[in-house]
Amino acid sequence: MEDDAGVGAVRGDLADFRDGTFHAPVVGVQHVINAVPRTPVSWPHQVGTIPPQAACFQDRAEVARLTSALAGGGAAVVTQAAPAGVVVGLGGVGKTQLAAHYARTAWQVGDLDVLVWTTATSADEIRSGYARAAAELLGTDPGDTTRAADLFLAWLQPKAGQGTCRWLVVLDDLNVPHDLNGLWPPPSPTGRTLITTRRQDAALTTGRHLIPVGVFTPAESLAYLTSALPAHMEQPDRLAALADDLGHLPLALSQAAAYLTDTGVTPADYRQMLADRTTALRAPDALPDGQQLAVATTWSVSIERADELAPAGLARPLLQLAAFMDANGIPATVLTSPPARVYLARHRTRPDVPAPEPARPPSVVTQDQEEVPERDVLTALSALRRLSLIQHTPTTPQAAVRVHQLVQRATRDALTPDQHDQTARIAADALLASWPEIERDTGLGQALRANSDALAAHAADALYRLDAHQVLFRTGTSLGEAGHVTGAIAYWQNLLAAAKRHWGPDHPDTLRTRGRVLRWQAAAGDRSGAAGAYAVLLRDMTCALGADHPDTLRTHGALVWWQGWAGDMSGAARASAALLQDMIRVLGADHPDTLRTHATLAWWRGQTGDPAGAAATYTEVLGGRLRILGPDHPDTLRTRSYLAWWQGWAGDPEGSAAASAALLRDMTRVLGPDHPDSLRTRNNLHFMEGKAGNTDDAVRGFERLLPDLARVLGTDHPDTVAARGDLACFQMR
Repeated sequence: MEDDAGVGAVRGDLADFRDGTFHAPVVGVQHVINAVPRTPVSWPHQVGTIPPQAACFQDRAEVARLTSALAGGGAAVVTQAAPAGVVVGLGGVGKTQLAAHYARTAWQVGDLDVLVWTTATSADEIRSGYARAAAELLGTDPGDTTRAADLFLAWLQPKAGQGTCRWLVVLDDLNVPHDLNGLWPPPSPTGRTLITTRRQDAALTTGRHLIPVGVFTPAESLAYLTSALPAHMEQPDRLAALADDLGHLPLALSQAAAYLTDTGVTPADYRQMLADRTTALRAPDALPDGQQLAVATTWSVSIERADELAPAGLARPLLQLAAFMDANGIPATVLTSPPARVYLARHRTRPDVPAPEPARPPSVVTQDQEEVPERDVLTALSALRRLSLIQHTPTTPQAAVRVHQLVQRATRDALTPDQHDQTARIAADALLASWPEIERDTGLGQALRANSDALAAHAADALYRLDAHQVLFRTGTSLGEAGHVTGAIAYWQNLLAAAKRHWGPDHPDTLRTRGRVLRWQAAAGDRSGAAGAYAVLLRDMTCALGADHPDTLRTHGALVWWQGWAGDMSGAARASAALLQDMIRVLGADHPDTLRTHATLAWWRGQTGDPAGAAATYTEVLGGRLRILGPDHPDTLRTRSYLAWWQGWAGDPEGSAAASAALLRDMTRVLGPDHPDSLRTRNNLHFMEGKAGNTDDAVRGFERLLPDLARVLGTDHPDTVAARGDLACFQMR
């Protein structure tokens, strides 16, 4: 596929043509231009060469939109995604091919008397194209480029009472909007102007028909590859997978097809090369369809232009940071976070300032470093959007910035190994800094996890250098606490395998990751297995870290918890009391882990027949958590839930139901209605309603709760199964 271009069209009368003589008008010309008598050129007449149609050209929906936009005259700009007026888009989406198809079709069906195609990469190129047109159409001297260009534009002016000429001027690959100052073809009822460009500046697009050009649809991509690679046409699934890997970018599909044809490489082998970060994007030795640039370099001019726009020097490092994140959407808060703004300050590119020294791994962000203002980050995003390098939609903050995956790949490939790893660590810092401690917004949590996964896929080694970056742990915790227990288990198991490869079995992060795997396996219902595995982990941690290490104590607490759930409730109560004294000695009475152990003791007191003692102990724990963590911390809310539960079993189910109802309002406000703790509190509320004798309320409550549990946690989750059993119990009463 040909590279880009924007499409716009303006119609107008071409000239004063009477008695076999052309008379050039003086409208819009700064100096007097005398009439130029001469024998008119024969009609129709074409100036410039339309690029040939690419092999396997796809007749896309944009063709119909462009034809409709220009049907009544005016100007259109072909872009990637913008308001109305010009053909605009990312380099490689096929803007020039779209414009060429439109021009060729109009010419072949006889809709045009004059067609002018000229390159618009600079004002000089535009004037030269106009001068060539004036020389061919009017017989002017092409040596005086400025005068000839003015004459051509004046010739396009519509003139009342004179004959009409149907014309189309195509300005291909406009780089800088102000290059058209004084060079816009005039509005005319029978003339059309078509501009192809990567730019989306308001000065270019306002008041004109804008034709956004995106990537191929999956169906168009498959049709293209099937036609271009007939030897593989019986493998549509493999071709579709290749198209997905290439992000359905026409230029990339074209060059990949040519590479496969030239080398005999299979689609599966090419996909493997794409997945290998150490392998540069491959292009054929000879580019197809007259293309000038390989896909890996087609955006370099756009990046340079964006970096020149105010605030100068920020667009390139900002794109480098975004290149490590999720192509489908980066939350705005990530790119405006303090670590991101420190990175931009350190790596701002200025022609008059030497490049910064290589940064020291693993992370370089500290509180006392200079940060660029947030408004400058937003302006730099606008610069990247204006050059069609990103899509920026501030109204969707969870996925405010989108970057094509091959633009990301080419941007990462241009970094040195040190720059690559440092930028990856900063991207991880930015994600972690923007991750809320309490995930009230489930959509934001999902977006942050997707960005963390993308970062790990692009730069896993950098995240394991020296130690595991904490964003890896935050991602797994977020996944499990959002209720995706099965996914959390798989995530932690993969992280554990990577930890063993990077650091060995006795590294603190490896041991810590083993604990995370066990936590979610136990949450999924394997309680006996968890207790035995925690006992082995505690032994290994004691040997590697010592008995009083916080991670060792934390693992001991988890062992005690699951020891009780495995059936040894009395042993768990005794072990909790002993561990609590060790926690107080090492960490202090108000440490969160000490309070957690105190809460464990309260639970097993209740389970061993002392619900009143459990409620009293939870009251003590609640006081500590309110004092240390505050009323809205998840641990504080969870303590209120346990306190209400044991209050009901201590003989006050009505009070327990009332406390659970009040707690549910707070949990919904803080955690959201779909958080597993909110759903669990609903379960406890309805259970205590039934225990208090309000059976009908309990049944209706469980009937409303079960679909939500199945939707959020799954039908086989232990909480869903337990709620189903509670409903059956109350239905039989």
